[in-house]
Amino acid sequence: MVGGNWTRVTEFILMSFSSLPTELQLLLFLTFLIIYLVTLMGNSLIILVTLADPMLHSPMYFFLRNLSFLEIGFNLVIVPKMLGTLLAQDATISFPGCAIQMYFFFFFGVAECFLLAIMAYDRYVAICNPLHYPVIMNQRTRAKLAIASWFPGFPVATVQTTWLFSFPFCGTNKVNHFFCDSPPVLRLVCADTALFEVYAIVGTILVVMIPCLLVLCSYSRIAAAIFKIPSAKGKHKAFSTCSSHLLVVSLFYVSSSLTYFRPKSNNSPESKKLLSLFYTVVTPMLNPIIYSLRNNEVKNALSRTFRKALGLRNYICRH
Repeated sequence: MVGGNWTRVTEFILMSFSSLPTELQLLLFLTFLIIYLVTLMGNSLIILVTLADPMLHSPMYFFLRNLSFLEIGFNLVIVPKMLGTLLAQDATISFPGCAIQMYFFFFFGVAECFLLAIMAYDRYVAICNPLHYPVIMNQRTRAKLAIASWFPGFPVATVQTTWLFSFPFCGTNKVNHFFCDSPPVLRLVCADTALFEVYAIVGTILVVMIPCLLVLCSYSRIAAAIFKIPSAKGKHKAFSTCSSHLLVVSLFYVSSSLTYFRPKSNNSPESKKLLSLFYTVVTPMLNPIIYSLRNNEVKNALSRTFRKALGLRNYICRH
């Protein structure tokens, strides 16, 4: 007992999609399983190709490799438990397990926000300062920028998760979501959470808006530079180098902003689940597809890698 009639919560129940018929839950399981496997294979392939192909050892693909690591981590934190809930109806998650899932969700989410901003800055330097690009974005600088994108996730995740799980929980232990996100878990707290809610809102605004402003600033300068290019071919080539990143940024920021910044009166749990599915499950699958289909360098590198792998396989078979 924590005091009065408050019973110590030792586990939570993720409601996930329990309101749906069993047949539909099975269909969702198969759909999300395919998406999960495509996400892991697609992002792993991006990592392997950008490491193996010397033509992709530029700063742009270094940051893309970091993004793929983040997307894999994001998926591993959320999707396996969701699949288990849909297939085996095992909706329980331990108190520490819920805290760990929330911690890494915050960590990977915050890191991705800042990494996307740094990738926008990389595109700005490449387009607006092409002659100085190799000097500005040297190996040491890109390593520092990557660390700078990953680091904010640690304090944000540590403070928010530790603070939230230090509150007493009472009554129901049912989390109306498919993973341990802050708002649905916060509803189960039996204490005054006003200060925490202010911190969470301010923190979310800063974490989303600061990188978003950096992205907007970078792309406004990129747009100005592209408009100054006299030839249509030059404009198209400059735009094509950042179109994939711009699409990925739009998908991530729009879906996450709609999830966390909509008024509560317009934000039903079911609609929030759908929006959360988009940026936690669908977007990580789309990112490698977008970068591979809209980027000739990646497509050519994939083709070279497959030819090498096929050649090695034939050599081994002959000997």
